This record gives sequence, structure tokens and C-alpha cells, in this order.
Amino acid sequence: PNIRRVRDELESSLGAFAGHFVRPGPSGAPTRGQADILPTGRNFYSVDPHKIPSPAAWEVGKKLGDILIARCLQETGKYPENIGIILWGGATMRSKGDDLAEILYLLGVRPVWQPGSGNVRGVEIIPAAELKRPRLDVTPRISGFFRDAFPNLVELIDQAVRMVAALNESPETNILRRHVLQDLDDYQKQGLNETEAWREATFRVFGCPPGTYGAGVAELVESKHWQTQEDLGNNYIRYSAHAYGQGSYGKQKPAIFRRLLSRMEVTVKNEDSREYDMLSCTDYYNYYGGLITAAKTVRGELPLALVGDSADPRRIKIRTTFEEAKHIFRSRLLNPKWLAGMKRHGFKGAGDLSKMMDVVLGWDATAEVVDDWMYDRLAQKYALDPEMQQWLKEVNPYALQNILDKLLEAISRGMWQASAEMEKQLRDAYLSIEGEIEELTE
Repeated sequence: PNIRRVRDELESSLGAFAGHFVRPGPSGAPTRGQADILPTGRNFYSVDPHKIPSPAAWEVGKKLGDILIARCLQETGKYPENIGIILWGGATMRSKGDDLAEILYLLGVRPVWQPGSGNVRGVEIIPAAELKRPRLDVTPRISGFFRDAFPNLVELIDQAVRMVAALNESPETNILRRHVLQDLDDYQKQGLNETEAWREATFRVFGCPPGTYGAGVAELVESKHWQTQEDLGNNYIRYSAHAYGQGSYGKQKPAIFRRLLSRMEVTVKNEDSREYDMLSCTDYYNYYGGLITAAKTVRGELPLALVGDSADPRRIKIRTTFEEAKHIFRSRLLNPKWLAGMKRHGFKGAGDLSKMMDVVLGWDATAEVVDDWMYDRLAQKYALDPEMQQWLKEVNPYALQNILDKLLEAISRGMWQASAEMEKQLRDAYLSIEGEIEELTE
């Protein structure tokens, strides 16, 4: 079977280094049933951006939208005023546009595919009688890679927003239009003409400045150059308040972005594969945790933060970020089999465990998703267990030092109410490993 031909990866790499031809092949996520991607080891191409979202992604996006709305109604009893959603380029390539499809569906529009080519030529309004719910207000925060790889999709979202805002519908059935009309009046009072005010009121796609990448939160967390959540939230806003759409390629619009954040009652980031999760790397809390804390900075309270799971398109799920964090803690971080697998990678495995602790701290700093019991279990399993301590000292003592440092930082910032005995054990362990590292470097 093609799944067994993983050796092709090594052979193809050696062939490429030798200047030989490497057979091309499609890309995506085999875990989602895309069997045509196998065997791996081919010179993969990504996607045709004009075919996004695909019809299959549209169906997944609708399901994601429906379960998000259902969870919002369950938790709050009403439709949200504004939904913030993270839009990444890599996930768009793998899923062929699940997240984009969800955005369009929440707005109350659907893609129009060109017969024959399958290209998306635009969007059309879903009739209110068919939609059977209000059209919602959505603010996508795009990554720098999405901006660069999919400018046509940025235009598509912008087009959809302007179409929905222009509909002659009641404020109850078109939440986006209600907000646009409110803002239109405010901007005209500030001296803008009607055309300028309409454009300002309909900006919804935001990201980092042109030519740059990131969200400005991970840098502060990793360097410890922050005191409060507001520091993180305000820096996220500085990085992210750049509007994309007709007439604006990354123009700085902090007042508009803050206005949208003030209404952002719900946030979501979807996962299209269980190969990755919110604790896999710093990008997750940098982009998504940053959005959550930015909304709190402006609103004064945390939004309902959700994680959609479309890894199995037949069984789409949704959890809060706290529920997702607990799920990952139990299934991966505290799983002895997973830990044994990491140990087999020696220095690199220890380094990845250390980075994982950075991510845990970043998520708690931004979204407050780590309970005391989680810190307790991490400390016992990764920092204070004699066998683990010895292994880390042998393969990568710097990893142990960083793990201890992050746990102590969580205590010092009041994020973890550790017992006095636990804190003493961690401080003693830190001083011990610090002394051993000094001896190694002398």
C-alpha cells in the first residue's frame, strides 16, 4: 500500500540533492481521507487558490458554523454581536477552505462555482427564508502567509461583507448591517463623506502590516517583557490593526479594530487535523490567545473562546479553549506513551518538552486556560520526578532549567497558586540545575 512507501521521502530527497527529477504530487492531510496524497516523498504542489473553498470544504464550513452557533446559544442564550476567527494559510491549503467557508456561511452567503473549471467566481446571498437565522458579524484575523498566498480570498471575504451590509434587512436579521449603520453614522459625524464612512464601517479583515508576520504576543511572553494582560492585548492590537480589502492593503486602522473587538463576544480557531493542536507551538497562543486577550483588553471580559475540530469531517466537534486544553493535557502531555516517544529523541525530545512548557505559559497568560491542577501535574511529571530529572540532565540540562523557570514564572505572576512546599522544591531544583550547568560551561 502507498502508506508503507515512506522510504520514498528519503530516496526523493537524495535524488533532489543529486539533481534528479522528483515526481510531483498533491498535498493535504492524509488523516482526513485524502488518499491521493500518498505516497509521500513527491514534489508536492499546494492548491489552486481560485478553487477555494471547494464544494467539500463548503459542506464542512457550514457544519462548523452550525455547531458554533449552537454552542453560542447554549452558553449565552443569544446570537453573538461579533465573532473573531483566526485564518491561517497552511490550514486553508490542507482543508481547501474549511475556515473560509465557515466565515461565508456565518455572514449568510455562499460561494458561486464556475461550471467546468470549478473556480469560485464570487458569492451570492443565501435567502433569509433558507438561512433561518440572522446574518452574523465576523472579523477574520489573517496570518501573514494567508495574506501573501490568498489575496483573492481576502477580496472574496471583503466582497461578501459589503454585499451583506448593503442588504435592506432589519437589524434583528442582519447583525452585520446593524453595526455598519451604527458605525457609518459615527464616521460621518467625524467628518468623513458617505463613501469614505461606508468603507471604514465595512472593514472586517485584519492582519499584520504588509511584509511582516506574527502577532506580537509570543515575543513579549518569551522575553518576559510584560506585566499585565493589557500589555499583551495592546501589543496584539498594534500588530493586528491593519485592514485588508478594497482600497486598503494593510492600512493601519487601530480605532476600527478596537471597535470590532469591543463587540467580539465569541472567538474561534478551527483545527483540521489532530496532528497539531493548540499546545503544539507558540503560533497558536500568539495568534489565537492574543486575539482572546485583545478582546478582553477592550471589552473588560474574556470572550467565549472556542476551538472547532474538523479533523474527521463526518464528526465535527467544538470545545471551549479550556475544554480543549484539558483534553490535550490528558491525551498527550500527561500520557506516558507520548512521553516515552519523546524520550526516544534524546536532546531534541527534551528541547520540545521545554518548548511545550513555553506554550503552556503563553496560553495561560493570554487566555487563562491552565488550572492549578495542570501546573501541579506538569511540575510533578516533568520537573520533580527523579527519573525524568535525571534523563533531562543527561540529554539536555538546559531544557530542565527552562521547564523549572517557566513553572516558577507562573507562580511569581500569580497564574499558579502553588503550595509553599511545591514552590520550595522547584526553587531548590532550579538552583541545583543552575549550578550543574555552570560547572558544564566552566
